[in-house]
Amino acid sequence: MNQNPKDWKTYDEFAYGIGTNRLPVGNDLAGQTIAVAFEDGRKLELAFGPGAVRWSDGPDGATDSAETIEVAPDTYFVDIVLAGQPKEAETLILNTATRRVLSIRSIVRDRDASVGEPRVAQIFRPGVIEGGAASGPRPAESRDLIGLRAHFTYSPNHVYEHTYLSSRRYAWQCLVGVQRGHGDVDLATTYKFDEDQYVFTFREFKIAVASTFFYNFKNLRSTGKFLGITADGRIQNSPAGAFIRKASMTYYAPGQEPV
Repeated sequence: MNQNPKDWKTYDEFAYGIGTNRLPVGNDLAGQTIAVAFEDGRKLELAFGPGAVRWSDGPDGATDSAETIEVAPDTYFVDIVLAGQPKEAETLILNTATRRVLSIRSIVRDRDASVGEPRVAQIFRPGVIEGGAASGPRPAESRDLIGLRAHFTYSPNHVYEHTYLSSRRYAWQCLVGVQRGHGDVDLATTYKFDEDQYVFTFREFKIAVASTFFYNFKNLRSTGKFLGITADGRIQNSPAGAFIRKASMTYYAPGQEPV
């Protein structure tokens, strides 16, 4: 039984046009080969071409379409659409100067495997680019956004308010757009990547969709994507991006901080 309100919008309905204010895709990494060693032992090699990447992951490998966006100096948001694994997509944040890496793997699970949980799951893997010493902070889960309320303008028809409630959940409501008046509290995970740089992800309960965003608070830009299931059952990977405006901050008394 569908428990959503009768006017609740589907993934494809709210996502249309939500990439309007996204930073442009570039080809800065074309011609480069990058080998990544993750902390859990995984090894990933990436050979970049214009709009595509040839990857090898242990015995597996393929050439797939990929978007590369410079989201901060020497820092790239790389989103790989896995044609051979249509229920999955991998997003990598790469800093070619500090050699720090964070992988976010989004996976659309079978309904039976996600009872009581969001349908789309995510796996996080910090790592480093091989071939030199890493510098700067290691990507790690962060509580820095707790208490922040901010407005995100993805397009003239997509304005959302986010309130970061705890280390596990955030609340959203639509201020402008087809979801105006709608809102919810969903599961979220935040990683600090570097100074004023965060990777924010969330996984929705009401519809099968998850997102991955890179926040650059120095230029107040958000760059990201959604992976989810459309109204007609297709799996869709949608670009997104916004201008950020910080609205307020809540501070908690010692001993009363959220989880």
